[in-house]
This record gives sequence, structure tokens and C-alpha cells, in this order.
Amino acid sequence: MGPGKHHFSFGFFVSSLLLLLPHLPGCLGAEGRLAYKLFHDLFANYTSALRPVADTDQALNVTLEVTLSQIIDMDERNQVLTLYLWIRQEWADAYLRWDPDDYGGLDAIRIPSSLVWRPDIVLYNKADAQPLASAITNVVLQHNGSVRWDAPAITRSSCHVDVSAFPFDAQRCGLTFGSWTHGGHQLDVQPRGNGASLADFVENVEWRVLGMPARRRVLTYGCCSEPYPDVTFTLLLRRRAAAYVCNLLLPCVLISLLAPLAFHLPADSGEKVSLGVTVLLALTVFQLLLAESMPPAESVPLIGKYYMATMTMVTFSTALTILIMNLHYCGPTARPVPAWARAFLLGRLARGLCVRERGEPCGQSRPPKASPSPQPPKGEASPPAGPCHEPQCLCHQEALLRHVATIANTFRSHRAAQRRHEDWKRLARVMDRFFLGIFFSMALVMSLLVLVQAL
Repeated sequence: MGPGKHHFSFGFFVSSLLLLLPHLPGCLGAEGRLAYKLFHDLFANYTSALRPVADTDQALNVTLEVTLSQIIDMDERNQVLTLYLWIRQEWADAYLRWDPDDYGGLDAIRIPSSLVWRPDIVLYNKADAQPLASAITNVVLQHNGSVRWDAPAITRSSCHVDVSAFPFDAQRCGLTFGSWTHGGHQLDVQPRGNGASLADFVENVEWRVLGMPARRRVLTYGCCSEPYPDVTFTLLLRRRAAAYVCNLLLPCVLISLLAPLAFHLPADSGEKVSLGVTVLLALTVFQLLLAESMPPAESVPLIGKYYMATMTMVTFSTALTILIMNLHYCGPTARPVPAWARAFLLGRLARGLCVRERGEPCGQSRPPKASPSPQPPKGEASPPAGPCHEPQCLCHQEALLRHVATIANTFRSHRAAQRRHEDWKRLARVMDRFFLGIFFSMALVMSLLVLVQAL
């Protein structure tokens, strides 16, 4: 609506009101007649298009007061904060003053806000194109020219969200209010008190409000030479992390503690690698759920770092499980265990980790020793092959001894191969027990470091 059309509508409203005044005394009381007379006297020559100051070189002081009613939404991905506020603006209108004694002691009236001049104070960091819901409320006029305009408003403001400590993060979101066209020489904005009021705040299930202090600034922009004052209300928030701990963090902690148990599974079960892969897939699902709610920023959230560290640990544990299973199933054709591994791993480390054979007490493990090869006793003749004692029967005895020696050598080689295989299987058990302690300790320490942030 253009200025001319606006003045025409206002003039038509005042003229219609003047025509109705002679007919109102019969149906209105004394206070109503005085209010209509006061309204006619005030707005007979009033215009809402100009700044209401007696001296155009004088700045008009506007006091801004904000009451936080509710946090509607915090969109971390789009970095938009939606609030429900009560905004109060007060200023002095030099052309809306009267003496209460002339109007029967009437010192205040309430009229539509569209009839008076209003400061063009807007939210600078607004994140949408919708106007504030404040055009349909009334203003309160005092006899001394003071104008008080209370209006509710749903604001959508941009807020830089730092999720590096998610879900134990704290946020600072500023709401900057100032005049859009009037500089500091024409309109000065001042906050009422040290911050916004939280008396009527409705508690939010996700965020805890720590305060909302106010600060006045005077800035000079590149478009204009005169300074522009503004008031910034900084909303201090801390996230309530209980829901995220139960839904995202605690399952990951339990899964990470389950992953090292793959080293405790027997190699013959065939489920060692399957457990590691299943845990890795479960962590990947939780990682995808977290990535959907977090903004794509350079700073990785704390819980995201925990997920990545846990997934890395599970990947390494699965790879080590495969290597250990290769040692377990190396077969009887494998080389003997090296001397240093026999002395350190099968000796000291096996005793320290209490890896023992059946019937062997813990702490007294001993590395297996190769059994001596059986030798025929010296000084004793071979028994006769039969009842024949003739010299021509010696050939039969030599053939029998060769067959017995072949069987004995085959048995000894089989026993040696079997013993080498048992040594490698025992070495695999020692490595399983060692990495079980290492990875379980790592998972426990990482989980405690993350959970201690919730305390």
C-alpha cells in the first residue's frame, strides 16, 4: 500500500469517527466519550509517516526488551534457530501528549499499532523472508507521550553451530536487533536491563538455557557514513545429552567392548572373523545415523571421533584375528617355531598370560621340548626272527629291521610334525590372549574418556 492510499484510509477513518461522535453520547459512558474526544484531538493532524520528534536533529531513543518464551527448534544441519519471543519497544512520541485533567483523568489509551509511528527495528540475522508477527497488536499511549508496543514474534535466526563436542556441546546464538533505515543520529536503540527475561520460559527437552545477556554496539557499515546502533541478545545453550548417550553413545560403547572378545573365541568355532565384521557393520550404521543429523563441517563431533577410533580398532582386531588364525592352521608342514618366539612367547609371555596345557598349573608353563629319537639299545643283539638258527636266515632279520626302522622314522617324523603344529597352535592362543587384553583395555579407556564428558 502506497503512502497516498495509506493517508486516504487514515483520513477516511478519522472523518467517519468524527461523524459518529455526535451520536455516541447516548450509548457511551463518560469515559468512552472522553476517549473518543482524546483520540480525535490527538490524531486530527497526526501522521505516522514521519519520525515523532520536535527537533529533527534530535535522536529518538527506543528501549528494547525481549522475553524468551520458548525454543521451538534448533536445526544444526541448516544452522537455524527458531524462537518464540515477546518483544517490547518503548519510545516517546512528541505529538501524542495530553493533560489528563482535560480528559477526566484519562492517562492512557490503547489503539492499533498501525495508527502511530513505529520504529523499523528488525532482526539483522534473520534466516527467512517472513515478517515478524507483530503488526496486529495494539500500542499503549501514555499522557506524557510514551508509547509501549508489546508484540509476540516467532524468529528464525542464523546461528553458527559448533558440534565439535557433540553431544556434550554448548552453543552461543546471537539475535541482533537494530533499525534498518535510521542511523544513530536519528534513532538510538538501548536494551532494558542486562539481558532478556527468562521468567516465562518454557523448558526445552533438548537444550538447557544458561542465560541471554544483551550488549549494545555501534557499527559503521560500508553503505552509509553514519553509525548504526544495534542490540545483540546472546542465547547461551547447553545440550541435554541424556537422550544421545542412551541412543547413540551407549550402544557404541557396548559394541566396542564386544569386539575384542573375538580373540577369546576358539579358532575351531569359525566365528572369529564373523564377529569382527558384524561389529564393524553395526558401527557403520550408527555412524550413518549420526551423519544425517550433523552439519557437514570441518570439525568432527566428539562422538564421531569415538566412532572412527572404535571402527579403526575393530578393523585392526579383525585383521590380527585373520593373521592369528593363519598361525593356528599353519599345518604340520610348517617350519618349527623360532627360538626367540619359543623362549619369549611360549615361555615368559605364556606364563604371564596363564596360557597352559591341560593339567598344567597356571604360572608354570614350559615350552615344549622335542622328544629324543628312539635308538636301538647298544650291546644287545636282535632277537631271532624265528626258530631258524641257520646262517642263511640272517637276510630275513635284516629285512625285518629295515621295515621296523622305516616305521619308526615315519612315526618320529609324524610326531615331530604334530609337535610343531601344536607349538603354532599354542603360539596362536598366546597371541589371542595378549591382543584380547590390549584391545579390551583400549576400548575401555576410550569409552571412559567419552562417558566422563557426561558427568
